Amino acid sequence: MNILKHILVIISVLWCFLGNAQIQKALKVYDEVDNRYREDQFYISATFNVLSNLPPDVSQSGFSGGLHAGFIRDFPINNRRNWALGLGLGYSLNVYNHNLVAMPNSSGNITYEVPTDLIIDTNRFSTQLLEVPLQIRWRTSTATSYKFWRIYTGIRAGYVTRFKTSFEAESGDQFKFTNPEGINRWRMGATISVGWNTWNFHVYYSIIDFFKRGVLSDQDRQNMSAIKLGLEFFIL
Repeated sequence: MNILKHILVIISVLWCFLGNAQIQKALKVYDEVDNRYREDQFYISATFNVLSNLPPDVSQSGFSGGLHAGFIRDFPINNRRNWALGLGLGYSLNVYNHNLVAMPNSSGNITYEVPTDLIIDTNRFSTQLLEVPLQIRWRTSTATSYKFWRIYTGIRAGYVTRFKTSFEAESGDQFKFTNPEGINRWRMGATISVGWNTWNFHVYYSIIDFFKRGVLSDQDRQNMSAIKLGLEFFIL
């Protein structure tokens, strides 16, 4: 539950910051309208992470969440500047709680199995990624408005810089590994953010499987991927 507490604290702090920033922007008096303005160049989001295409013996448990933040350069592409392209760089931290355990086999190699002889107390995968978002952006903003509708959609490419697994059974057995082989380091997902003013609903749908081909003994598990649902906040 620690990550949930962190998410709630970050959202609260960000809400206060955004509220103050928007008020200050609203109180500005423009001698001349800025016809070269850009929108929404910093983002932060909190998500609930879901593993999709799960076979019958694999299930999630507890809370699986993520925190994502970064900078996206806004490139308006029409005179009204309500259409734009966005290209940026970001960081992503994700946690997945489930019953697919990374454990050593008799040869000392790491395998991913659902244990039948151990009762799982905790089992968690965590990933840290560097990401490159690319977006097509539509909004109803103007040079002097600070509340507007937006629809931003595109793709987000990423690379897993750190992968950690942590398992503990009720019997006391433990397995912990940092950067074991098996997962796809390169990630790609389709994204969309839709909302009004501060609040925006965000969806990320992975189009690359979580594991490499041939890693899992059960072929039904090869197509596991991630879906992330949550809220995204933007700052100029």
